Amino acid sequence: MPTEFISLTFPNASTELNPLPNPAIDPDYLTRYARNLDDYEFNYTLVPYDSSYFDPFTTGATIAAVTKNLKIIIALRPNTLYPTVAAKALATLDQLSRGRAVVHFIAGGSDVEQAREGDFLGKEERYARLEEYIRILKRAWQSPEPFDWDGKYYQFKQFRNLVRPVSGTGIPVSVGGSSAEAYRIGGSLADIFGLWGEPLKETREQIDRIYAEAEKAGRTDRPRIWVTFRPIVAETEELAWAKAHRTLDALKGNRAEGKSRVPEGAPPPQNVGSQRLLEIAKKGEVQDRALWYPTVTATNARGASTALVGSVQTIVDSLLDYVDLGAELISIRGYDNLNDAIDYGRYVLPRVREELKKRESGATNGAH
Repeated sequence: MPTEFISLTFPNASTELNPLPNPAIDPDYLTRYARNLDDYEFNYTLVPYDSSYFDPFTTGATIAAVTKNLKIIIALRPNTLYPTVAAKALATLDQLSRGRAVVHFIAGGSDVEQAREGDFLGKEERYARLEEYIRILKRAWQSPEPFDWDGKYYQFKQFRNLVRPVSGTGIPVSVGGSSAEAYRIGGSLADIFGLWGEPLKETREQIDRIYAEAEKAGRTDRPRIWVTFRPIVAETEELAWAKAHRTLDALKGNRAEGKSRVPEGAPPPQNVGSQRLLEIAKKGEVQDRALWYPTVTATNARGASTALVGSVQTIVDSLLDYVDLGAELISIRGYDNLNDAIDYGRYVLPRVREELKKRESGATNGAH
């Protein structure tokens, strides 16, 4: 399948560089942002989830209504919605968007965050529940026939889902993470597996583990790999690095002033993905071509925080390195959310696609 691009949904003008205090959704901004992604041919936007944040389903439906091609990835934690309800809600969005719904499952990487919404299961049980949850959704989408379920975490009788996905049989399922449980469940059940930006060597090792789990589960296919970066790009290398250091200063300053979502003195992150990023950061600020780790340490590795720094060509070459590893989905989002998305759409996406088209053309010509 072709290489595709993902962004993150931003519902207002607040950014990590210029955070607004408790901002509401700005419908005009959300519409403008989503339409720019559509116009610049991003393929997906991820609608994030947080215990204190906006509802992804309502936000996703709004995006679907104002775009034509952009696929909507709904982030979903199993503890927040019963699986039979989720199956119908996602299929409803899929119908409203004419087949553009995707779901990204989050087992839950923080006990504190999970407890905020009444979930007190430990990590291993959260992943076991996620596995059961995915299996229920897949069954509900495959057929409109009634079925019973008697599992450890969910039990019901004669559930029937008449809200059919546009494909007739399912909606793409994404799983992310860097733990053994994540590899096993994503490798065995997911259509897409999400990773945060790590150096090429470590990314290759993670991909191999995911593929091994897919093979162990008896799959004849494998999950598509999704890797996330925060590119800091400018016309030249010198300008890009100056911009990177201004970005870092702003991240550090906002955290010191209590404006960051990660307070000063926050405890080490509990999730393995963030722990891995912080460990890799100890090996050096710059790794591979342009992978920059001070943004990781400045934010305590909260979420996807690995930057790529350089000219447009450097960023393009760096992304192609990951495509060559097997990444089919590249998520890029910056720090000046709307303007960065526009810059990526104008300068980065076309060049990556042009290079891939050249490669494909060369391979085709070489075969004759």
